Amino acid sequence: MSEHGHSVREIAARIGNPPGRGVLRDAVYGAIDGAVTTFAIVAGVAGAGLSPFIIITLGVANVLADGFSMAAANYSGSKAEVDNIRRIRNTEERHIRDNPEGEKLEVREILSLKGLSGDVLTQATEAMTQDHEKWIALMMEGEYGLGGVDPNPEKSAITTFVSFLVAGVIPLFPFVLGIENAFLVSAVMTLATFFAIGALKSRWSLSPWWRSAIETLLIGGCAAAIAFFVGTMFRA
Repeated sequence: MSEHGHSVREIAARIGNPPGRGVLRDAVYGAIDGAVTTFAIVAGVAGAGLSPFIIITLGVANVLADGFSMAAANYSGSKAEVDNIRRIRNTEERHIRDNPEGEKLEVREILSLKGLSGDVLTQATEAMTQDHEKWIALMMEGEYGLGGVDPNPEKSAITTFVSFLVAGVIPLFPFVLGIENAFLVSAVMTLATFFAIGALKSRWSLSPWWRSAIETLLIGGCAAAIAFFVGTMFRA
């Protein structure tokens, strides 16, 4: 996934337009939580011995309400992060305006930590502080650890909601279709969903696909087992 070319044109295009963190985190987060919370409701209600109609009703309500709630929370969190980045940027712009020499010393320190020294360090400091936008960007990265690509609240919210919706309806299918032994089928389908999510997200990690799949399966399975156990405590 991270392979790329190294021609002059490819390097300029890639370095000049970094992709940012993308939506992988939001997609995995939404999908796992969607499957876990919906099956938790299915397991809890089934454990209490209630009717399939109630299971479907509560499951659909969870998928829509909880999915929207998660998307809204993710949007708010990402928006707060963007607002904080803007606040820090405004602070740096004020510092550069009011105390440029002090900010130049900070640039020099940042560049020295990157391995520059002597005349090269002095020249690089002067060159960097001649361009206002590059100066700001270097301070954001070197002083605050903030990259050049801001989060996208709208994209994060939509990704979270869609992935929650897609994974969250899977535990409900056996009840909607009226399949015999619907709870058992729902459990198998949900566990398969956890396994598939884990295997898929291994494409973006160094872990073997089976390890990532089993890890996700265990996390989801534990949540489902807890919900089912609580449900059986209230069986009529």
